[in-house]
Amino acid sequence: MIALLLYRTVADHLAPWAMTFATLMLARSLNMPEPLVHSTGDYVVARVIAFEHGVGKSLCPFRLARQLRAWWRCLH
Repeated sequence: MIALLLYRTVADHLAPWAMTFATLMLARSLNMPEPLVHSTGDYVVARVIAFEHGVGKSLCPFRLARQLRAWWRCLH
């Protein structure tokens, strides 16, 4: 019970503070305004997700296995 209370305190109070602090430090080190760091991060996340969805469908192991089986059947 005490551990749950401790974890919840950390998750509720310290994690958001740490994220804000990390963003502030990143903005200072890049010499950028903090809102620009947020919007740039959102843009990068959106581009990565789009890339993963586009390429991820073609690299799905189940789909690749099906294509390999179909190719193998055509050879024999």
